[in-house]
Amino acid sequence: MTKGYGPPPDAEENRALVRSRLDEIAAGDGPRESFTVEWRGAPEHLEVIQMPVGNLYYNPATHRIRAQSGHEPKRAERLADDPWSTDSQEYLDHLLQALPANPARTDPEFDELVASLKEYGQTEPGLITHEGVLVNGNTRRAALMQLYGPTHTMRVAVLPPSCHWQDIAAIELSLQLRKEHRRDYSYINRLLAVQELMEQGTPLAVIAATFRTTADRCRQDQWVLARIESLIQRSEAAGERLSLVAFEEQAEKFRELHRAYVKQHAVNPEKAELLLENRLAAMLLGFAKTDVRFIEHDFRDRYLAKVLPASETATEASPGVTIPGLGRAVKGPSAALRAAKALTDAVLHAKAVSQLGSTTPQEVIAEAQREIEKLHKAMDEAISDAGRQARIKKRKQAAPARLTDAGRDIEQCVTDLVMSRASRSLDEEAFDDAVTDLRQQLDKLAIEVKRTVQQPGDGVTWLLESFGKAH
Repeated sequence: MTKGYGPPPDAEENRALVRSRLDEIAAGDGPRESFTVEWRGAPEHLEVIQMPVGNLYYNPATHRIRAQSGHEPKRAERLADDPWSTDSQEYLDHLLQALPANPARTDPEFDELVASLKEYGQTEPGLITHEGVLVNGNTRRAALMQLYGPTHTMRVAVLPPSCHWQDIAAIELSLQLRKEHRRDYSYINRLLAVQELMEQGTPLAVIAATFRTTADRCRQDQWVLARIESLIQRSEAAGERLSLVAFEEQAEKFRELHRAYVKQHAVNPEKAELLLENRLAAMLLGFAKTDVRFIEHDFRDRYLAKVLPASETATEASPGVTIPGLGRAVKGPSAALRAAKALTDAVLHAKAVSQLGSTTPQEVIAEAQREIEKLHKAMDEAISDAGRQARIKKRKQAAPARLTDAGRDIEQCVTDLVMSRASRSLDEEAFDDAVTDLRQQLDKLAIEVKRTVQQPGDGVTWLLESFGKAH
């Protein structure tokens, strides 16, 4: 169910102004501008009017800054309680200009929009309700306010008077996802939009078509958002917790994590959970996806445990979980999984306490920062060891892989010979030269194999016996 926010304070004045300007257009003989939207399942052509930007209200339900709205908890509470107050509208104005991954900084894309409006003016109308609530064009309104102030006019199309908050949410999404729209939702806001549609009962196929993606990607988005929400709950410490914004730049890492988790879960669910926790800890510590790829389910036991700070000791296995009403206990998480989760929680708590804007005492923040540094150093050393081992393994597999590829090429050569016999198209001299070269290469291979392989198997024995230069 879509949340409603009621009408803004100047709703009646805006209704009267909108009505009068629509009447002026209807009575005039000049050219009329219209804007088409999807309205309750069918195209609707809307009249475009001019409205002072100071009369318009930012949409508190906009998906564009849904994740960022919790950046300042106290202002977020006031925004939820009274979205039309001056402070709430100023907060929305700030968030619309901010960088999604760091609301303390201005988004370069917003600066580009300001420059574009200054040089070329408004090229496409916004969209409002009769009460003056912006359904589309919130960011343009922020840019026009910055450039020209509240008396400057903005071209806006007007939705039918019966428009309610569910219409507003649906129309905003449909307009945002038009291919020509230049400024996309941030990663987390896209996840939230998908989840909102799921909660409304929208079929998965329809959501996938709406976002021009696949049903599998939508399921992946749901999985990722569930993991992020769980991490936020687990991060709570000393009255602080991470916000959705903390995960804005982790899109590719979460997608790779999901793929690895699903693949491992099909084989061994316990190992999948270990892989999940091990990789989450590295992601939270800021390691690149190319580093995170080296982390598998046994990463802690093989590489990390030996370099962890003494405070991060192994956790005992859970004695079991009792099922209410049955008096039975099922096996709890293993010691390895509990230890992995404890490490992830330690990183989450330290990150929450030391994040920008934390109200925790300075000495606690300093201790959390030192903890992050120690864990980062240990993780970096462990990942280096894992990467070194992966490169050694890759080198070990290089020679067999090249022979396998050569075998496939020879198999294709057999097929080509059969086809050439039917058409009598074989260049026999060139083929003979190629066979001679192959024999020379096999002679060289046999010499090196004899020097390298300590315990020859059937294949190597055949090679050594067939090519006398190796003896």
